[in-house]
Amino acid sequence: MINSDELVTHLTELRKRLIWVMLFFIVTLAGGLYMSPTVLMYIKNRPAAADIAWNVFSLTDGMFIYMKCGFLVAVFFTLPLALYHVWAFVRPGLTDEEAKKTFWFVPMAFVLFTIGVAFSFYVAFPMMVSFLSKMNQTVGAVETYGMDRYFSLMFSVVLPLALAFEMPAVVLFLTRLGILRPALLKKARKYVYLALAIVGSMISPPDFVSHLSVTIPLILLFELSILVSRWYVHRRELDHPFIEPKGGESHV
Repeated sequence: MINSDELVTHLTELRKRLIWVMLFFIVTLAGGLYMSPTVLMYIKNRPAAADIAWNVFSLTDGMFIYMKCGFLVAVFFTLPLALYHVWAFVRPGLTDEEAKKTFWFVPMAFVLFTIGVAFSFYVAFPMMVSFLSKMNQTVGAVETYGMDRYFSLMFSVVLPLALAFEMPAVVLFLTRLGILRPALLKKARKYVYLALAIVGSMISPPDFVSHLSVTIPLILLFELSILVSRWYVHRRELDHPFIEPKGGESHV
């Protein structure tokens, strides 16, 4: 039971860590705004946007896109520090061995997030743009795209997929803390599959191939999460053979 003094101490520490993260975010936001023209031109020259004229229908469209781009750059570079502070905040409740074994969460989560950004930007989003453009041409529509709408669509695809790629790191982290077990993940598999299929349908074009190209990687990430969770539990049982697994289950 946490008393009031301990609660105040934890909240004070949390506030300090949030302040550090926010200060770093502000600094990287300034850098992101400086980098925005270069980033936007890189996106504009990608095949997914090469044949699309970016139109603005409001005087503020360009400014908002400029700021959104700087914001995303800041989020990307602030993420490692934020992940570190998450680990550091729970560190006092861990043993030295647990702390050493969970520190990997910081670099692993950032690497997976980066892979997710790359996959969604270079694979999923171009596929979506191609499909939607062909659909518009099929009905004889004149394609006139607003810059703001283009980027809103891109962000709605890239960010959810990038976050989904964090799944193996989060599952392994929670397994190491004893919160998740492989048996629990296996039991929830059919429900998770359904949820991932719904998410995949929401962020992909309505054609079958595009839907599978997004949903299958999400399902594979979940299966990878089960494997790494099972690997960790199995290794822990080999290292500590006399420790009874929680729930009396040791296999998936």
